[in-house]
Amino acid sequence: MSFIYGADTSKKITPEIVRDAIVNCFYRAHCADSSIDEVSSSNEVYCREIIKKMFQESGDDFESPNKDSILRLIQKLKDFSANFRDPEIIKQHEMEIMELVGCLK
Repeated sequence: MSFIYGADTSKKITPEIVRDAIVNCFYRAHCADSSIDEVSSSNEVYCREIIKKMFQESGDDFESPNKDSILRLIQKLKDFSANFRDPEIIKQHEMEIMELVGCLK
């Protein structure tokens, strides 16, 4: 059994599972050790809201993602993260998430 950002790769992967894995990845990369707030759950909510906003900016639905909307989100997150993250780390995270995307129909 293998997990990618909380997604169990031994089970069926849905767009919602990939979306949640992206939220988890983003939280770990940008919010988990930040000084955004002292409360971890607040950081998680903050990161989830950023992801929701990115879906909306692309005209996509956070609650009902599909493969195409997830691919658009990944590109937006790469662009966003390029401002303050090492390109190799961004590439590594993208590869991990794309492994999940590859499981989608």
